Amino acid sequence: MKKYVEAVLLNNERLDGRKFDEFRKPVEISYDVSNKAEGSARVKIGKTEVIAGVKMDVGKPYADSSDKGNLMVGAERLPVSNPEFLPGPPNAQTIELARIIDRGIRESGMIDLKKLCIKEGELVWNIIIDIYTINDDGNLIDASALAAIAALKNAVLPELVDDKVQWGVFTKTKVPLKFEPINVTVYKVGKSLIIDAGRDEEAATDARLSVSVSETGSVHAMQKGGSTGMSLDEVDKAIGLAIKAVKPLRDALK
Repeated sequence: MKKYVEAVLLNNERLDGRKFDEFRKPVEISYDVSNKAEGSARVKIGKTEVIAGVKMDVGKPYADSSDKGNLMVGAERLPVSNPEFLPGPPNAQTIELARIIDRGIRESGMIDLKKLCIKEGELVWNIIIDIYTINDDGNLIDASALAAIAALKNAVLPELVDDKVQWGVFTKTKVPLKFEPINVTVYKVGKSLIIDAGRDEEAATDARLSVSVSETGSVHAMQKGGSTGMSLDEVDKAIGLAIKAVKPLRDALK
């Protein structure tokens, strides 16, 4: 299958007829899919489907950021979404998925963490993002990242009384966001670079580069994955491809 996928791409074609820089359709976002979370969203890219939820809690700040809130991202690749995913503790691939989403949010400075400080050095808001895969038809990374951003955009702070969270009582105060970075992953299959790899294309992938892109086209974070390297020229082309291809994801987020 890998040789077949490479041969198709070398002929400037893809298995499903898309262009190299084209996302599958539809790209859909549904908000408020959980009435228990402070924010939630479901994302579909083609047949790939992911749900993300945001929970808010309070706790102590980290020692090196006493006036800032905390961010934590976790992911579960549910067996229902892919027969190859097994129950139990997260494996390396699941941990990597969470780290890519975390890096895109954290390194961009998307969240104004200083506004989540309640008492400097004593008490801050914790933002906890949980990601659950529902159906894996390829490119869980971009679907998960978009779901996390959508859930943050949707989230509000719960009520706080005497420094205790009143679970289920929501305020109208939104999570303070500066902008909305969106992740686009570029997959290297043989000598070709493509975005939004389907399952067969993903299985044939040699390397990938996940790029977090802001509204202005600025790159805030990148993470390389896969078993082989990428040349500087390939990295440069991948970044350009990601910046160009992000539009349908950003349109869906509006």
